[in-house]
Amino acid sequence: MIDYDKVIVGAARDMKPSGIRKFFDIAQKLEGVISLGVGEPDFQTPWKIRQTAIKTLEKGKTTYTGNRGLSELLGEISNYFEDTINVKYDPEKEIIVTVGGSEAIDISIRAMVEAGDEVLIVEPCFVCYSPIVSLSGGVPVPIATKVENNFRLTAEELREKITDKTKLLILPFPNNPTGAVMRKKDLEAIAEVLKDTNIVVLSDEIYSELTYGDKHYSIAQCEGMRERTIVINGFSKSFAMTGWRLGFLAGPREIVQHIFKIHQYAIMCSPTTSQYAAIAGLKYCREDVKKMVDEYNMRRRLVVDGFNKLGLECFVPEGAFYVFPSIKSTGLSSKDFCEQLVYSKKVAVVPGDAFGESGEGFIRVSYAYSVKHLKEALKRIGEFLEEFHNK
Repeated sequence: MIDYDKVIVGAARDMKPSGIRKFFDIAQKLEGVISLGVGEPDFQTPWKIRQTAIKTLEKGKTTYTGNRGLSELLGEISNYFEDTINVKYDPEKEIIVTVGGSEAIDISIRAMVEAGDEVLIVEPCFVCYSPIVSLSGGVPVPIATKVENNFRLTAEELREKITDKTKLLILPFPNNPTGAVMRKKDLEAIAEVLKDTNIVVLSDEIYSELTYGDKHYSIAQCEGMRERTIVINGFSKSFAMTGWRLGFLAGPREIVQHIFKIHQYAIMCSPTTSQYAAIAGLKYCREDVKKMVDEYNMRRRLVVDGFNKLGLECFVPEGAFYVFPSIKSTGLSSKDFCEQLVYSKKVAVVPGDAFGESGEGFIRVSYAYSVKHLKEALKRIGEFLEEFHNK
């Protein structure tokens, strides 16, 4: 009989299931649950994008594309970077179209991280970074950000964590789950710390279009940082294209050429129909994105105000579509709070510790849902808190 313990590698066996999916699965099994747990836009993909996809299918454009992606799409992405962050990338040598931002993160880490390398991961953060680093043999080193610093990474916090084994810094801003953003001066301070090192930055900017104050600023714009930064972005969040599975990365060709080889062997190319659709998105749908951002901004104010009125202190997010209220006043752990809430009031949110230990004492709530659902969820959470405090 086969011994499966000897088949599975330790890093995969020890990997914890996603804390996000756990509560999403609970919500699916209970009737009448309002789920605010999944970071997925409630908007339909803009019609021009869908129409383009339909037309390309009707014309039978369903064969492989080049490994990097359609030349026209690569050109549009290059133009997008130049327009939004004022950084020019060679579309034929410095950009890869990927299967969502997730593939871009995976292949970038695999290309740069090997056994013993330390990877600095700014937390709280999206759940995939640490497991991928571990699968590559690297050592995840969390850097906990603090609410009193608006959940931004400071130069001092970064400097304290750097060792001679540090290979990579993962910088996920605008941030999931906190909604924090890094300002230009914050990023310049980070760049100053890194300038005399051999550390590369993986800048996950998937929420770059979803900001509510100053325009998004990329660390790749800082002096000397383009040559040591891989920028990750995609269409899932900003263009409401989660199911189309299309992302992209850009960086110096000296690094991207090696990331590209992994993409070639592991993926071949990204979905053809999605690539044609994305061209239409970049060409014609930027105004649709702005309208969605305006709607998110209104919901953001509604939800932040709602939590503060309930007595759950809520940091004001400046990007993405999440709030990260503190539940420390209840004395419950993040997991206990979320479990009691979903079973007693049928509202599903995500415990903060799913995004790293520093997220304990918080919950993540997505406002990528209708105002009707958000208001009803806040009402039920208020009832939960009232009953809890009256026990």
